[in-house]
Amino acid sequence: QVQLVESGGGLVQAGGSLSVSCAASGSIFYINDMGWYRQAPGKQRELVAVISKVGTTNYADAVKGRFTISRDNAKNTVYLQMNSLKPEDTAVYYCNADTYVSSRYRNYYWGQGTQVTVSS
Repeated sequence: QVQLVESGGGLVQAGGSLSVSCAASGSIFYINDMGWYRQAPGKQRELVAVISKVGTTNYADAVKGRFTISRDNAKNTVYLQMNSLKPEDTAVYYCNADTYVSSRYRNYYWGQGTQVTVSS
């Protein structure tokens, strides 16, 4: 099995910065894309940012220019640096990893989520 453990997050005032990280461990053969999603109360989970194994990134329009996703392949870890935070960024942030546990078996794994709260 594969486990994704998130850390970071917390409470910050609008305009501030926070970072979150997510480390994958377990029976990992290969990880393709890693990403961050978020879910605000009463809303659907949405993509925030995704990064490929070679470092190609994509961001949701709402966070472009403010958030930066990065990863360390040697550590199977993905990071999200969040700057110029807004109250509407308040959500539970989840990491996701497109993971091969063998040469044939592939699955998408999720972290447990970490709360990010931005006060106005």
